[in-house]
Amino acid sequence: MQASAISAKFTLENCTAQQFDQYLDGLAGLLHACVKAGASISFIQPFDIAAAKAFWQSKVRPGLVAGTRSVLIARVDDIVAGSVQLDSDTPPNQPHRAEVAKLLVHPDFRRQGMAKKLMMALEELARVKNRSLITLDTRTGDNAEPLYTALGYKTVGTIPGFAKDPFTDTFDATTIMYKQL
Repeated sequence: MQASAISAKFTLENCTAQQFDQYLDGLAGLLHACVKAGASISFIQPFDIAAAKAFWQSKVRPGLVAGTRSVLIARVDDIVAGSVQLDSDTPPNQPHRAEVAKLLVHPDFRRQGMAKKLMMALEELARVKNRSLITLDTRTGDNAEPLYTALGYKTVGTIPGFAKDPFTDTFDATTIMYKQL
């Protein structure tokens, strides 16, 4: 990324199934950059761009097409700089609940309020979808944990040894959180 792009303004949009292919390469690049920077978001090293693209195609696209997953995208000009997903594919006894998945901000665009704006847009989308309870998990001690707390998410607890660190053979704890809208 160019230094001038680092402080650029961003726009948010709800990616439709019809728009997905035009954002696929940008989303794959975003995921790849975040994992390379150490994000604990289901993937470990080595992790290449083809694996990132395959994730979006096989794990995200089906839900987007089915209407059970929403993908919010933050763009700086034509660059996909951030994203978050709202997973509303819940069982029949949980029609009021949704889950936050993969809050991503490219390392070059962090500390500019993008994650907060993505989460606020996600919460508004959840309200539109009549979802009043949002759940999520995050690596314990990660930079996202204080953000979620500041946005009103409550900690339920932690699970030790939940996920493998992206670079080492150690296992990190995860913090389970929720927010009632």
